[in-house]
Amino acid sequence: MNAATSADLTESAGGGSPVDWGLAISTAQRLVRPGPVVPREEADRTVGQLREVTAVAEGHVRELTGLGAGLPLRGGDVVDRAAWVEAAVHSIAALTDGALPPRPGKVVGSVLAGSAGVQAGMVLAYLGSRVLGQYDPFGAPDGAGRLLLVAPNIVAAQQALDVPPDDFAMWVCLHECTHRLQFTAVPWLREYFHGQVAAFIAGLDDSANTAVSRLPDLLKAARARPDPTASSGPMGMMELLQSPGQREVFDRLIALSTLLEGHADHVMDAVGPIVVPSVATIRQRFTVRRRGGGLLDRVLRTLFGVDAKMKQYAVGAKFTGHVVDAVGMAGFNRVWDSPETLPLRAELTDPDAWLRRVARP
Repeated sequence: MNAATSADLTESAGGGSPVDWGLAISTAQRLVRPGPVVPREEADRTVGQLREVTAVAEGHVRELTGLGAGLPLRGGDVVDRAAWVEAAVHSIAALTDGALPPRPGKVVGSVLAGSAGVQAGMVLAYLGSRVLGQYDPFGAPDGAGRLLLVAPNIVAAQQALDVPPDDFAMWVCLHECTHRLQFTAVPWLREYFHGQVAAFIAGLDDSANTAVSRLPDLLKAARARPDPTASSGPMGMMELLQSPGQREVFDRLIALSTLLEGHADHVMDAVGPIVVPSVATIRQRFTVRRRGGGLLDRVLRTLFGVDAKMKQYAVGAKFTGHVVDAVGMAGFNRVWDSPETLPLRAELTDPDAWLRRVARP
C-alpha cells in the first residue's frame, strides 16, 4: 500500500481539490461487492502464486519484445478489492494533481467536492469488482510504479471461465507485466502520459465554453461518424463537445491508450502458447465474457466507458499484429523511440500509414 491513507487524501482535499478523494475511497469501499468465498488454504496459495508468477511472466515478455534488458525483475503486489480502490484513487490524485481547477469557494466548493467524490466512488466500486490487474506508473514515490493483481477478481474470473487456475494467473500476469515494461523500459513515456493528461484537463473549460457556438457543426458530426476508432455513448458525446485543440490532445491520449492495451493483448497471446497450454480456450472464453453481462451491466459499462476500452483492445492488438507481421518485433519497437513515432489515432486502423511514416521511411 502507499504510505498515504484515505484520511491523508481527505485532509489534502481540504486544501482546494475539486474532488474529495477520501470520500471517493470510503464510498467505493462501502459499495464494492465482496469477492468469492474460497477456503483459506486456497486463498493463501493464490496469493503466493500471483506474487511469484509476475517475475516469471515478465521474463517471458522481455524475451518476446526485446524490452527491459538489464532492468531488475520485480514481483507484483497482490491486493483485494478495497486495497485496489485505494491504490487507484492515489494514482488518479497524483496524475491530476495541479491540473484540476481549484474549488470555487469554501462552502460551495466543499459540497461540489463531496458530490464529485461520491460519484468517483461509485465508478470505482463498479470497476473494483472487475479489474484483474493494473500497472500504476504513478504508484510509488521512487518512480518504479506498482503492479497490482486483484486476487478476488482473478479467482472469480477463472472460476467463471472454468479454465486452469495456473494458466489463467500466468495469462493475466503476461498482460500486466507488458504494461509495466512499456513504462519502465521506455524512459520518456511516464512523463509524456502525465503531460498529455494535464493538457487535456486544462482544456476542459475551453471546450465547454465554445461548445454552444459550435453546435451546428456538432450536430453534423453526430450524424456522420465514419471513424472506426471513435467512441460511442457518453464518450462519443464528450468528443463532439471538444474544441479542435482539445480534440488533438484527446486523440493523442486515445491513440496511446489503444496502443498500450493492444500491445499487451498481442504479447499475452503471442507468449501464451509457450507457457499457457490452454491459452486458446482462455482467450475465446474471455472474449465472450468481455461482451457478456446483463442489461444493467451493459448500461453501466457504456456509461463508465468500459465498452470503449474493449474496442481499444481489439483495434490496438490488430495494429500491433499487422506491424509485427510486416517488420518484426524490432521494427514494431520503433513506436517507443519518441512521442513522434507513436501511431496517430488514424494510423491505428491504417497501420500501413504508420509503417510508411516511421518504419519504412
